[in-house]
Amino acid sequence: MKVLFVHQNCPGQFKHLAPELAAEGHEVLFITQKGKPTPRGVKKIEYGAHRKVTQKIHPYLAGTEAAVLNGQAVARVGFALREKGYRPDVMIGNPGWGETLYLKDVWPDVPLISLCEFYYNGTGSDVGFDPEFSTGPDALLRARTRSSQHLLAIEAADFAYCPTQWQRAQFPKPYQDKIRVIHDGIDTDHITPDATARFTLPNGETLSQTDEVLTYVSRNLEPYRGFHSLMRALPQILKARPNAEVVIVGGDEVSYGGKPKGGGTWRKVMLEEVGPLPDRLHFTGRIPYETYLSLLRVSSVHLYLTYPFVLSWSMLEAMATGAFVVGSDTAPVAEVIEDGVNGWLVDFFDAAKIAQRVSDALAVRDDQVGLRQAARRTVLSRYDLKACLSAQKDLIHEAVTTY
Repeated sequence: MKVLFVHQNCPGQFKHLAPELAAEGHEVLFITQKGKPTPRGVKKIEYGAHRKVTQKIHPYLAGTEAAVLNGQAVARVGFALREKGYRPDVMIGNPGWGETLYLKDVWPDVPLISLCEFYYNGTGSDVGFDPEFSTGPDALLRARTRSSQHLLAIEAADFAYCPTQWQRAQFPKPYQDKIRVIHDGIDTDHITPDATARFTLPNGETLSQTDEVLTYVSRNLEPYRGFHSLMRALPQILKARPNAEVVIVGGDEVSYGGKPKGGGTWRKVMLEEVGPLPDRLHFTGRIPYETYLSLLRVSSVHLYLTYPFVLSWSMLEAMATGAFVVGSDTAPVAEVIEDGVNGWLVDFFDAAKIAQRVSDALAVRDDQVGLRQAARRTVLSRYDLKACLSAQKDLIHEAVTTY
């Protein structure tokens, strides 16, 4: 079977599926942007948009034009492959950056599976959730326009899936029946508890499970993942827990939302707001994956905060290590964490309550064996990689055999 993957940041959500199919003997081709890693056993073709987004284009349309440019570039690659006789048996892509827009125009008779990660709504999800950074009606209008490429993508797709029930529910009702809920998968064979784990801080000190450790992880430190709420809670946490070490992992760029109005980074802005903090606060920047897993394994309490948005792998990975997770009572976190059963939930906006909840969690961390075990069981039963890969491959088989 010939399988064509498309994602601007190879391998993206297909980091397990693509090499798995290649290992099974299938011919796997991945179209992606330049400079991305090549998964094991996968052939890669790079693309690049032929120009940048038009200067001074209407702000609502900048993302849409970027999507069209990406889709056009992928289509050019596709037409060139078709002229050489290449025809995939199935196409799989994430439409978030526009690459899948024209795949069906290149190969109209080949089934297209769309990974529907997120649909932008003006209400009920990320837009307008945080009044501190609200841009008013402009955000509503921008969100509707931003969804145009996702409407085109789900309309063109023959099959579709998404990671959580809540993410599926963000799509217009006429399309929800088309979308199955299949998570990307958490490798619970590799991501396990380890009582012997050690993590070395930037200052050279080493942490283990005998230490009191609060962890927070985000690709980038920004409001979408509650960084501002964390920072406002830290003075109270560090005062209440004089032996606690706080380890914050993440870069200083922006993945979602906007940059600080005054420039600089959100880390700098929040440090200036809360004032001096004890040297028990450690910023690591981004760290290697295995080092990150070691941190999760020594964590006493792991704090995960997010707008109603795409659920991070990091929360589920923390739960898979048996971490005691305190998560924001937002969607889709509450789809996974049942308060008091497999984690604790807390108000995203209330820094005082976050501080109290985290301090309480740190105080009882050694008494939460059952909760930690329940957290791992949740991941094993609902998000285990083997089961998710099986469901993804079943979907591919269905697409190839029934289309």
